[in-house]
Amino acid sequence: MPKPTKGARFGGSAAHEKLILSNLATQLFQHGKIKTTEAKAKRLRPVAERLITKAKKGDIHNRRQVAAVIRDKGVVHHLFTEIAPTFAERPGGYTRITKIGQRKGDAAFMAVIELVTEPLNAVTTTRKAPEPAAAPAPAPKAEEVEETKAEAAADEAEVTETEAKKDDEA
Repeated sequence: MPKPTKGARFGGSAAHEKLILSNLATQLFQHGKIKTTEAKAKRLRPVAERLITKAKKGDIHNRRQVAAVIRDKGVVHHLFTEIAPTFAERPGGYTRITKIGQRKGDAAFMAVIELVTEPLNAVTTTRKAPEPAAAPAPAPKAEEVEETKAEAAADEAEVTETEAKKDDEA
């Protein structure tokens, strides 16, 4: 069961904090990015990402749940028709918080929270198969060693001939 936040909330009460976060989410979806305090941006991020995830599902139940938080029908429509399809392939991380320093009047730490617009990088990781432990190889026979040396000498002669031809052509 979720526990309520302990201590002081934005604006004093839990209801007021819920309204502040609702209004911030509405403005974020309406404008794409907003400038607010770091604390509010950090509290807004999970709310906004949850709303975008519901919008990606797109059914009537999720639309009503989003409309309970965002009371502006135009913004809800914008979220479901324009914002959610842009994040269709992204599994999460729809917002970015960038710290921008302190506010001049009261020195509150400010941040910009914005919707991520860059396409998702397809990161492909390849793992090298672990090499099996090599057993000690038996010593090559004398005949095989001589053949290998002869083949190496022939390869070197071909390489020098090819280089000489290239130098003549140039």
